[in-house]
Parts: sequence; C-alpha cells; structure tokens
Amino acid sequence: MDTRAVIIAGGAGTRFWPLSRKKRPKQFLPIVSDKTMIEETVHRLLPLIPSSNIFTIASSELTQEIKNLLPELPEDNLMVEPQGKNTAPSLMLATARIYLQNPKAVVACLPADHLIKDTSAFLRKLEAGVSAAAGGEPLITFGIPPTYPATGYGYIQFSHENPVKIQAESFYSVQEFKEKPEYEQARTFVEKGNYYWNSGIFIWQADVFAQKLGQYAPSMFPYWEKILDALKNDDENKIVSIFEDIPSISIDYALMEKAEGVLMGEGDFGWSDVGAWSSLADIWPQDQEGNAIRGKTIILDSQNCLVYNPDKLTALVGLRDLIVVDTGDALLIAHKSQDQKVKDLVEKIKKTGKVEYL
Repeated sequence: MDTRAVIIAGGAGTRFWPLSRKKRPKQFLPIVSDKTMIEETVHRLLPLIPSSNIFTIASSELTQEIKNLLPELPEDNLMVEPQGKNTAPSLMLATARIYLQNPKAVVACLPADHLIKDTSAFLRKLEAGVSAAAGGEPLITFGIPPTYPATGYGYIQFSHENPVKIQAESFYSVQEFKEKPEYEQARTFVEKGNYYWNSGIFIWQADVFAQKLGQYAPSMFPYWEKILDALKNDDENKIVSIFEDIPSISIDYALMEKAEGVLMGEGDFGWSDVGAWSSLADIWPQDQEGNAIRGKTIILDSQNCLVYNPDKLTALVGLRDLIVVDTGDALLIAHKSQDQKVKDLVEKIKKTGKVEYL
C-alpha cells in the first residue's frame, strides 16, 4: 500500500511566546524532550512510513529549518506554501502533489507540534486508519477521549452504533463536527460520552479527497483544479497567484464538517496538542509541590508554578499557579488560568511595533 505522510509545519505557535518566535515557532522547539517537536513527529512515523514517503509543508523560511533538522527527508518532499492560508489550502497543495504521483496513494495528515506518548498504540491505530481509507470512500479522523470539559478544542460527535472494524480497531460514523464550546456545553458533551476532542489528524486516499472536495466543497474545488494544473506545468508563479486568491480556511471548515462518509477512530494514545504553557505542567517532571521547572531554581512556599529559565537562577517565594518564562530578551509572567491570552499579547506586541520581540 502506497502510504504518504504530510506533516503540517506552518503554524506560528504564538501561545508559547516568548520562547516561540516567528522564525522558530513551537514545532521547532525542544519543549517536550531533547528533540524538537517536528523531529519527534517524523521519527514517530518511521516504523510505519519510510522517510522517502514523508512530506512537510511550511513557508520557505521554515522549510529551510526543516531541511537542517531533518536531513533524512528528501529535499523534494519539503513542500513550500507561498503564504499561510490555514490548513485547507496547504493540504490541497500537498495532496495534489501526491495525487499526481499516485491518485490511489493514502495520505495521512498530521500536525507537527503534537505530543503522543504511546507510540506503539498510535502506529497501530494509524495503520488501521490507513487501511480504512485505502480503496474506499471514507475520510478518516481520530477523536481524543476527553478528560475534562475543554473549551479550547473542537469536538467530534459520533455514533457508537455499527462501528466499522479494521485490524481490530473500531471506526465510528461521524455525525457532526462541533465548534469550540462554552464551558457548560463542553460539560454536556463530556457527560454524553459520544463527543471526542478533534485531534486534527486526517487520512484520505488522494483521489477520494478530490472527489469529496468537488462534492462537498464546491467553492474550493476550482482552486484544486488550478493547483493541479500549475503542478503539472511546474509553474511556481501560478501557485503563488493561486495562494493570493484562495480563501484562508481550515480543512475542518472547508471539507470535514460538510462531508458525508467520515469515520472516527479512538485516539487513546496519550495525545496532547501542547497548546499553551500550562500544558507542560503535565509533561515536565514536577517537584513535591507540583512545580514544573526547566532551569536552576530555589523555591520557598510556592506551588503549581511552571518556570522556563535555563540561563539564570530563578527564585520563587510564596507564589501559586504562575508561569515564568525568561528568554534573555523577554520575560513572561502569567497566571496559569490566563495562558491562552499569550496569543492576544503577541497581537498587542505587533500593534506596538516592537517587531524585534516577535
């Protein structure tokens, strides 16, 4: 079976400012291990998909960084998106490239910056998902069993009835994709038991993707045809022109939410999107008071804090639930409950014109 992986590596990772910057966003940081997150993502796949079949898609600047970090990937596999227009345009470009090589190839699309703790379970389920997509009509995704009523994730509503069994894994019919909910609605989702978090992992056969795009995303399909034509003629200028015009939209909104025949596998493989600083509190080792530290510290009467300060001594006295991040040129101090607002802080820095900190 011709299986390809596309690693979506163009995200800005602004919630990890000041460590994450425009030239080195979250996926290029060693925040969960001594390897960068994109290295972790690629190396996780190698037992199932050879490096010759692993592709990345990102800006030209970030693609150069990928080339430096992952020399084992063929240079031709490092695809460049002319500008960031969210995941639908980038995955259309990547899938079109693979479609022209083999329209029956199965494409597994994965974010570059997610943590997966149970690699063997992930590969087993990914292989089953690839088999489910091969030679058939479904689009495949994975839902993460929710552990709390999260308001920062989209949800997938599915039916437990009549699951499709592939390689001993169950795939359930998706009923609806749900937007990020308010807390009370999220609590209801978790209580019902048939709403899982949207992992952002998608699998499809290249020609089935094209068919579904034409059927359920007719406003995007002409761009697909233009991209195919430009790739056939090796016309990079045409690709640039298409990306000037194409709507900026996620693949969830453009296709997955509208398409019929979507199946969801259970993503119980230790997933985290590592979406903000506070998420690292459950990943980094903690002391007896629940403090998660990177760097030298002296701590007195302080609990549940997260500190990143590898270059100098940090002393905490009488603090609770704080995030402290020092990168030399910038210092972030935030309450754990407010760390999603770091993205808003970055927007404010942009407006003040202090671009040297971005």
